[in-house]
Amino acid sequence: MIEFFSKEIHASAAMENRVRQLFAYAETAGRNISDYIEILRNEGKIPCRDKREGKAALDRLCELLQYDPEEIRKEYPEEGFTNLHGSCTEAGTLKKRSPGFRLYIEEDIRDSAEVYRIAKRLNSPEVTYIRHYKDILTKSLSEEIKKKAGKCIVLADKSGRLLYEGAPVCQDFGNSHFYYTSCVMNCLYDCEYCYLKGMYPADIPVIFINLDDIFAEVEKLLDSFPVYLCVSYDTDLMAMEDLTGYVRRWCEFTKKHEDLTIEIRTKCSRTDLWKDIEWCDRVIFAYTLSPDIIIKRYEKGTPNLDSRIRAIVSGMKSYALSEDGDAGYYPFRLCFDPMIYVKDWCEIYHGMWERVREKIELERVRDFSVGSFRISDSYLKNLRVRYTESALVQYPYEVINGYYQYPEKIAGEMEGYMEDLIFESVPGAKVFRWK
Repeated sequence: MIEFFSKEIHASAAMENRVRQLFAYAETAGRNISDYIEILRNEGKIPCRDKREGKAALDRLCELLQYDPEEIRKEYPEEGFTNLHGSCTEAGTLKKRSPGFRLYIEEDIRDSAEVYRIAKRLNSPEVTYIRHYKDILTKSLSEEIKKKAGKCIVLADKSGRLLYEGAPVCQDFGNSHFYYTSCVMNCLYDCEYCYLKGMYPADIPVIFINLDDIFAEVEKLLDSFPVYLCVSYDTDLMAMEDLTGYVRRWCEFTKKHEDLTIEIRTKCSRTDLWKDIEWCDRVIFAYTLSPDIIIKRYEKGTPNLDSRIRAIVSGMKSYALSEDGDAGYYPFRLCFDPMIYVKDWCEIYHGMWERVREKIELERVRDFSVGSFRISDSYLKNLRVRYTESALVQYPYEVINGYYQYPEKIAGEMEGYMEDLIFESVPGAKVFRWK
């Protein structure tokens, strides 16, 4: 079918590659590609006389596939669409991992007190010394390592650049000096849409033990201007806290620097940490909230919605006393980002919001973040190679300024709907949308 369609549109080699990607998306999403081709035929888009018409037909096919079948049915009630099954595949089961840990440690830091502290927290891990953490992070080697050893963690020393200016795809929340840092690389969770899967060749967590060096770089920046710093972009620090203790250390560090504000982004449902970390009104705990159907399909290994809500409620009730006598409540940000386009998304996200509104004291939320899925073109290209059967990854996104994202109509409707829900419940709420 790919070969026949490519001939009908006079496809070049590049166009044929795009045809393969669109057909792959249709298959993984449970959509009958023949129905869409029939629409092109009824519209007179195919067969084509030349490559120029072929490109227009291919663009039209991409446009049709971007929308849920029910939306297309409204436009073409009598044509095509005879065997459609929705827009999303069901998530697979979590990979079973053997008990215990294998710990990979860079040779140069084997005698570090920090390495000893982390290793001691693991239950008698099998230790292997390596030259450099990147040596084992090739995809083929990491898969072989995980098959043999179960859970793997790497301890390393981070060299070179330690702080980065916030990427355009990230929300800066109105801050002029917006930075992020990576004290842990890769995550314990397995979110299908995560850009880390397209950024790194393997998903083994790497803990950088030289956190003090990152602190020193932050202090250099603070000599020049106030800094807004995201410390949990490349991992979920809350989920890693038993091993690293980095959430506690970041809270203590921020408390000492009045011009520093940090964000700790998380999906973790832990409620026991609030009594262990020092309160600071410039440490923002930003919780990603998703409908359970999205969590089940695309955020494998993460807590469900109710568990995340309980963690937020617990934190809001925790009146913390710092070592210097200051006290207050932890500030929280609710992040409805990324929103994922699925069949019946409106009802799904409305149901999620009703549960949030019922359980959380929304007037005590610092602010809200709203955004639909987007990712850099290079990361998505890598993801499409790794996850050929993922409907989310293979979706025919539009690329704008180097970032793949939903068509403006879909993204605008989803984000606008979520924003309206927030304003209806919290008039005057501070809502940040990615632009």
